[in-house]
Amino acid sequence: MTRNALRLSYVWRIGLLASSSLAIVNAAQAADPLVKACAKNGEFVIGFSQANNAEPYRQHVNDELQAAAKAVPQFTLQIADGAGNVNTQTSQVDNFITQKVDLLLISPFEAAPLTPAVKRAMDAGIPVIELDRKTNGEAGKDYTSFIGGDNYKIALAAGQYTSKTLLPDGGEAAVLEGLPSSTPAVERLNGFKDGVKANPKIQIVAEQAADWLPDKAQTAFAAMLQAHPDIKMVYASNDMMAAGALLAAKGAGKTVKIIGTDGLPGPAGGIEAVAKGDWSATFTYPTGAKEAIDMAKSVLLDCASSVPATVTVDTTAITPDNAKQMMGK
Repeated sequence: MTRNALRLSYVWRIGLLASSSLAIVNAAQAADPLVKACAKNGEFVIGFSQANNAEPYRQHVNDELQAAAKAVPQFTLQIADGAGNVNTQTSQVDNFITQKVDLLLISPFEAAPLTPAVKRAMDAGIPVIELDRKTNGEAGKDYTSFIGGDNYKIALAAGQYTSKTLLPDGGEAAVLEGLPSSTPAVERLNGFKDGVKANPKIQIVAEQAADWLPDKAQTAFAAMLQAHPDIKMVYASNDMMAAGALLAAKGAGKTVKIIGTDGLPGPAGGIEAVAKGDWSATFTYPTGAKEAIDMAKSVLLDCASSVPATVTVDTTAITPDNAKQMMGK
């Protein structure tokens, strides 16, 4: 072998060794756990920044989270009520960062204003799981994971149910949107509007934001019925607004088909409203509480090096066919 050939062979082997060493280092780095202080028998504090405890769905989330966390002796769950105020919620997230909680759960009241607070938590080395609502950015990068239902698909199903079952012959429809600056409100509005496109005889003659609140929904829908007395159905982006729409319809002396979203249990929930015949349907929006605590176990107890960027929880359509069977479940 010539001297040049020997030199090339030597350079090639050195390059191969360097590449192999780099690959080993990269693999080791990739295998690092998401948090350093993870341990099977450790004790961990999980902070949860809730958007607004006053909403029945939010309280339902809290109840299920507390039950799931209680089953894990190593976990202490602290819940802070954002009270529907982005400044309050931001301060509470910053307090959790100062406390150095081991993991942060958050349901942001609004997306953009809470994005910087989530970034500060991530920069502080605290994994952030967003529940039900998202901040701006990319799951798995700007925050650890998102757990929730597919709001667009849930609303799409509601629109398709309207097209095929509620208004097969067409007619006028209305939409009560949630808080426009929250991601579920936008996704549910777009999903429903796309779903009813399956029936060109249906016209959406009115849509208005009622910010998830029953009193605002009642006022808004009363005005809609006055302006459009031939409205046959209304899609409400949550059960609370559906309840407000029912009061408005009764006040106007009209019978209107109503679809809610959340499928809350209990006497004031959507499941019973469908079972009683007050509403035509609602679509469950599971809390994701069990999935969130399971993910926290993976991160804090099992020292996971990665978790799914998105976990989608399934929905169930609650209609007159299954409402009574679903009560109490």
